[in-house]
Amino acid sequence: MTFLTSRFSEAATYAAHLHREQLRKGTDIPYLAHLFGVASLALEHGADEDQAIAALLHDAIEDQSRDGATRREIGERFGAAVLAIVEGCTDAEGDADGAKPPWRARKEAYVAHLRSAPAATRLVSNSDKLHNARAILSDYHVVGESLWTRFTGGKDGTLWYYRALVDAFVAADSDKRMSRLIGELDRTVHELEGLAQSDGNTA
Repeated sequence: MTFLTSRFSEAATYAAHLHREQLRKGTDIPYLAHLFGVASLALEHGADEDQAIAALLHDAIEDQSRDGATRREIGERFGAAVLAIVEGCTDAEGDADGAKPPWRARKEAYVAHLRSAPAATRLVSNSDKLHNARAILSDYHVVGESLWTRFTGGKDGTLWYYRALVDAFVAADSDKRMSRLIGELDRTVHELEGLAQSDGNTA
């Protein structure tokens, strides 16, 4: 049983500060809604407090850090265990100008990393990807094929990425709670693939 302390409250406040001006892609939804959604999924599937805090902060380095500043602050405020998970959920950190390596190379490296990542990292990452996939599927029902313009990888790249994530999580899975989470991601991605294929065939 996980009891959340003031550390979780502090992390929520810190996440709200970091992402206060950020919205979900193509929407007017505050990004914080995603972070709480990921933390909720992680807790529902057995996260401890460190893992729940990492879920709140999983995008902090990737989206809100330049040259290691946020990375250092997370370690100082929330400890090495939280930082390790957040680092494991990060596919790239921007340089001083915010530049990152090419999208496909980053995603391929991240998928490969997940196959041997610690269980705590996979729990938070899987929660993140499931929350994202559910949002993509929901928005697809509303806006259709125009949805793919939101994503750097476009339709083909995004569908490839989410299927590759499922495969990586399956390959590394050794826990029943993770199996349920992976199953939910697989079903969501499968539904999205089916809709995308159907619309592609009628285009």
